[in-house]
Formats: sequence, structure tokens, C-alpha cells
Amino acid sequence: MLDAIKLPPPELYKHVEEIAGDELVEALQIKKKIPRRKALSSLEERVLSILTEKGFTSKSEYAVTNETVPDLLEDEDEDEEIVVDGEVDEGDVHIKPVPKKPIPMLFSEVDVKLVFKEVSSKYLRRCIVEGGKRSDGRTPEEIRPIESRSGLLPRAHGSALFTRGETQALAVVTLGDKQMAQRMDNLVDEEEFKRFYLQYSFPPSCVGEVRRAGAPSRREIGHGMLAERALKPILPSEDDFPYTIRVESTIMESNGSSSMASVCGGCLALQDAGVPVKGSIAGIAMGMVLDTKEFGGDGTPLILSDISGGEDASGDMDFKVAGNDYGITAFQMDIKVGGITLPVILKALLQARDGRKHILAEMSKCFPPPSKRLSKYAPIIHVMKVKSDKVHLIIGPGGRKVKSIIEETGVESIEARDDGIVKITAKDLSSLEKSKVIISNLTMVPSIGDIYRNCEIKSIAPYGVFVEISPGREGLCHISELSGSWLAKAEDAVKLGDRIDVKLVEINEKGQLRLSRRALLPEPNYPEKTGTKQRSSNPVRESSDSPKAQEKVKQRKTLTGLKDVEADNAEPQNSQPLEGSLVKKNLSSEKDAPETEKNKSKKSSESESILLNGEVKIR
Repeated sequence: MLDAIKLPPPELYKHVEEIAGDELVEALQIKKKIPRRKALSSLEERVLSILTEKGFTSKSEYAVTNETVPDLLEDEDEDEEIVVDGEVDEGDVHIKPVPKKPIPMLFSEVDVKLVFKEVSSKYLRRCIVEGGKRSDGRTPEEIRPIESRSGLLPRAHGSALFTRGETQALAVVTLGDKQMAQRMDNLVDEEEFKRFYLQYSFPPSCVGEVRRAGAPSRREIGHGMLAERALKPILPSEDDFPYTIRVESTIMESNGSSSMASVCGGCLALQDAGVPVKGSIAGIAMGMVLDTKEFGGDGTPLILSDISGGEDASGDMDFKVAGNDYGITAFQMDIKVGGITLPVILKALLQARDGRKHILAEMSKCFPPPSKRLSKYAPIIHVMKVKSDKVHLIIGPGGRKVKSIIEETGVESIEARDDGIVKITAKDLSSLEKSKVIISNLTMVPSIGDIYRNCEIKSIAPYGVFVEISPGREGLCHISELSGSWLAKAEDAVKLGDRIDVKLVEINEKGQLRLSRRALLPEPNYPEKTGTKQRSSNPVRESSDSPKAQEKVKQRKTLTGLKDVEADNAEPQNSQPLEGSLVKKNLSSEKDAPETEKNKSKKSSESESILLNGEVKIR
């Protein structure tokens, strides 16, 4: 096998120019795309009908010659009947139709279409070089009229409509959490995610066609990737903006450089969605007429800014450049001819920079302007930091705890990483705050001495009760710490569901919490035999077995008459009195006898002896 290219016959170029030359120039000067395309299509059909069926002799005469028209049909048997539309039933004889033999063509249809396209391209370049004007009347450096509008879709997180000439792109931004990120297939074990992706859609309706809309084509995927690379450098980092960002660019109308319109529209939509981008990005498509000497020029390549669809198809270059005043973020070049040198590329890049500046200036006139704030319909993402060894408390066994938090609070998702970063995604602030409180309580580090108010008793055991000091965090309050007095069982003081105040008194090696309710109770008031109730000024609770407590018991017995004076005097002289006590003392054993002078004197002498011994004050 040999590589070979079958070229159209050379004489076919001359025939096409003679038939359609003048009309082709007129059709190429039509400014609007649809009328121009209809005129060129009609002219192409006429050329095809002449060169493939009737043959060609001259521009003014289309005569049928013996060389071009052979016998249409061979001699047929006169008894046979030729049927075109179906079979004829004549009794038992079925006569089938005999098709007409195809008429041989002077030139193949493929050759004629190929030559017509090349001739159209040649005439277009000639019009630009000789006349200095393009099909729509622009100069080589001129940009088509630009109009932009943001906030077009009120329910979307961000939207923008960018129009440049007869090219229009509708860009829509959607914000989400990490679950909305695009998973990438790779050859390693680690999962790879894309938190920003742009999807480009080119429906048939944007070019006035009706056909099936199927899976994305290679062209759509390539254009989307180009626009995605152009916008990615201006996006904030994940730490500054923890959202997954999806941009969908739908082409509403197309007449050249729809991918660059997606860049411009996508940038405005990002700003409208409240994404804190680092700057604005614009894109432009550059074209070229390489050999200008052929059409009367000086031979210098002619660079065209913001090419249309016809200039892309008929020109020598399609060079897409995206960036801003400071540099380029993405570019792509379709090479159609040989001979493009570095000086040509340099000239194209400089002219593209001027074009981008003009487009950026027009984008700044967007009305209404981008809101530059998060939409009320966008999810709320809160990032919090906890200790890495506390992450398992949020997740729970088998993920049950995090699922219960999501179900209880109504948040969309909770992502807890091993390094302690927790991301909460919610639709409203109320559900977000609920989940924040639960997670904070789960991961808090309690310290001895902390007091927790109004805590619910979750369960009761024979040895005490379990109290929930915070959502999901419980501690044990032993039965001895429930009350100031002895309890046979915990139900004697509290019941399930009661709310009590507790104090954290101990944390063991396993991290378990020991709580005390008794430590927050007021000191008990001890009743008197007669008189008012008094309370010790010392709030410290002491064990009944301590020596100091035994001394106090002795003093109380002495003051209430349970011990005689002699025994009381036998106590150590340095024992301390109960300061601030108000006690009425009656040492007489004859309680019911009438009071006499002798009894009064006896009381007085006994009281004096007690005061002398320094045991108590009697007022």
C-alpha cells in the first residue's frame, strides 16, 4: 500500500470561479451570518447542479453533448413493463420494476464541494487584503460589539450572559461541598478529586440546526477544558473558599470563538456567585491571512482579531488566547498552513493582548454588575478545627454518630478529616449552629472543677447515675455524691430525666468523668434544742470520722446538755469555741420545777464556769 492523496481535477477550480466568482464576492460581503450562509449554500447547490449533472461548456451555455450524456437506458424487451412505484399483477405473472441506471457525472460531488470551499476561502482572503474590510465590515484589529449581563437567573448561585457579535454564552455557577467534587480515574490507590470543573455545551439550536442531542463530543470536551484551564489560576485556594465550583457554559448562539465567550461569561458568573477570584479573565480568538502577496499585499502576514466562524473556516489560523493585562492563563492554536514563524506568533500575541484589554474594559461595564456575594440559595460551609485524637468521637462506630448528627440537625453533610479539620455544609444558619454546638461538646477537653448546669440524667445504676453534661458526653455521679445524706438507692434523691447541676471532680486514665452533685449543695443547717437555727461559717464539708469533726460533736453535746459540766471541763483547754453560735443552755435536771433564786444562782455560777474554761460564749 502506498500513501496517496487524490486531488480534484485542476480544471475544476477554473470552472467554479467562472460560474460563481462574481456572486461569491457579493455573498461574502453579507454582514449577518444566517443570510450569508444561505446565500453561500444556494450558490454551492447551483454549482453542484451544473458541474455534476448538466456538465459544463461555458459560462453562458449549458449544452448537452454526446460525450457527457451516454445512453440512459439499455434496450429493453418491448414485452416488459417498467414499473417505478411497485409491482404489477397480471394474472399469474409478476413483473418487477426495473430501476433506471445512474447518470454518470462529469465531476464527483466531493470534488466540487472541496473546490467550492477553497475558492470561497481564496475570495474571502482577497477581500480582506485588497479592501481592508472583513465580511462584517470590521478592520483587522476591530472587536465585535460586546454586551454582558449578570444575575440573569435569580435562583442559580451565579449566572452571566456574555454576548460578542453573534456569539452568545450563558454561564451558570453552582457551589457545593466536597461530595460534589468530580472524581478522577487514575492508576494509583489514592482518590483524586477536582473541586473546579467547567462543562461546555454546544446544542444544535445555537447554529440553527435540529438534530439529536447526545453525549458530549470531542469538540465540546476540548472547548470546556480550554475554558477551565483559563479560569483556574484566578480561583482562591480551598482553605480560603472551601467550595466545589461547577461552571456550565451553554452556547445560545455561535459565530466564532464560543470557547472564549465561555471564558468571559464564566468569569462574570464566578463573580456573581461570590467566589473571591483574584482578577478578571478574558479570551479572544485570533486569525490570519498568511500569504498577502498573492492578493496584492506586501507579503506580511495579516493578523485578524476576534475572528468569526467564516474567518475561522476560511482563514489560515485559529489562535485562542485567554488572560488579562498581566499575562496569559491558557492558549490553543489550530495550525492550518505551514510557514507560521515565531515573529508571526509574537505579533499575534501582542495584538491579542490589546484585544483582551478592550474586552476586559467592556466586561467591567456589565449591567447589572456581578453581586460578588454568596447567594442565599448557596450552601453554607463552616470549617472548624478539633484535636485529631477527637475525630473518632464525631464519626462514631461505623459512622453512626455523624449520621445521627446530620439527621438531628438537618445539615447536608459533615466531613471530618484525620488532621482534625471538620467541614459542615448546611442550607441555613440554624442547622449549622446546632451541629457546631454538638461537635464542640463532643470534642471539648473538660477540666477538673468545671461546673455544668441543668444536665439531664440519662440512666440510673445501683451505684449512681449517668449525667449528660453536653450532647453525646456523659459522666458518672456516684450515689455518695448525689446528696449530703446517706442514700440507700439513687432513686431516693433523683429520677430518670431529672436535670441537676454537677461539678467535675475526677478524670481517670480512660478519660471517664466523675461528677458530684453534693459539692454544689449548700451546707446543711443543724437544728437546736431550743432557739433559732444556726449555720457554721466554714463552708468546707468534713468527714464525720475526722478529729476536728469529733470535737465539734462533743461541743454540740455539751451545749445541749447531753454531757455534764465536769466531763466538759475535762476536755483540752485549747479547744476552740464555736464562734458566732447563739445557744440557750439549761443545765438543771429539774426542768419542770418552778424557778427559784437558788436555781438562778446555780445557773449563773455554772455559766460563769463555762466561760472561764473558754468553751463557749453564752449570750
